Amino acid sequence: MIKLPEPVDQIVVNLLKAANTKLPSDIGWALEAAAGWEADPMARVQLGAIMDNVKKAEFLGRPMCQDTGVPTFYVKGRFNASIRGEIAKGLKKATETVPLRPNTVDPLTRKNHGDNLGKGMPAIHYNPTDDDFLEIAVLIKGAGSENMTRLAMLNPSDGIEGVKRFVIDSVLDAGGKPCPPGVVGVGIGGTADECVAMSKEALMSPLDAENADPLLKEMEEDLFVKLNGSGLGPMGLGGSTTVLGVKVRTAYCHTASLPVAVSIGCWATRRAVARITGTSVEYTQGADL
Repeated sequence: MIKLPEPVDQIVVNLLKAANTKLPSDIGWALEAAAGWEADPMARVQLGAIMDNVKKAEFLGRPMCQDTGVPTFYVKGRFNASIRGEIAKGLKKATETVPLRPNTVDPLTRKNHGDNLGKGMPAIHYNPTDDDFLEIAVLIKGAGSENMTRLAMLNPSDGIEGVKRFVIDSVLDAGGKPCPPGVVGVGIGGTADECVAMSKEALMSPLDAENADPLLKEMEEDLFVKLNGSGLGPMGLGGSTTVLGVKVRTAYCHTASLPVAVSIGCWATRRAVARITGTSVEYTQGADL
């Protein structure tokens, strides 16, 4: 593991505070653009309320939403096994200081752990590499958006059009529950669990990061147009802004399978990234994992 300029737990606190109190700039630009093209009066009111909330949250240094969600961490680079404990320590500290709402409970007894920890928490995905840096990224999702996650094991004969139908149906069935307009992450292929993970990882990608695969780029653009033409609109109350972006990821899968997963980010799509070298920590709010 590289020598760190500051403790991992403090970096995690910084990440969680930034993700909860400051909207990623690409999401902010997309919301402002949406407000400019929206013609529906109710939609304009909703977008105005969102942007006013964002400004107040950043000014006061307080979370944008009362549901400060459950974080998923992505660790890349050089690290050792102790990093899990350090991330957990940072999450516990952030719960007290940001502050974050304690959201983690036993799935059956519903007993709250009190500090956003507990069995299986925090959720961390590891990618060890030989890079000369350590990168820690976090994606925060509240229950409104997380509960709308969908997975389908389609028939290969359903093809691209079947994939698109499933994505559109998933977003429209979710309605206003995930607090649209947000970002739609789509995973296609892999195994069932990998597919869902890909769909969530896709939400980390900045909206202005162009997909290098022409087929996937075309799919993203087509889904963006169709979803915004659905009329669902901000908060599900009507309008021409249902999504701010669509991000698609793929992996090879079994010849008899066509897994498709959809993860929806709310209007905030809260994320933050820290790239750590031996001398500095650079904070950003999006990365292609």
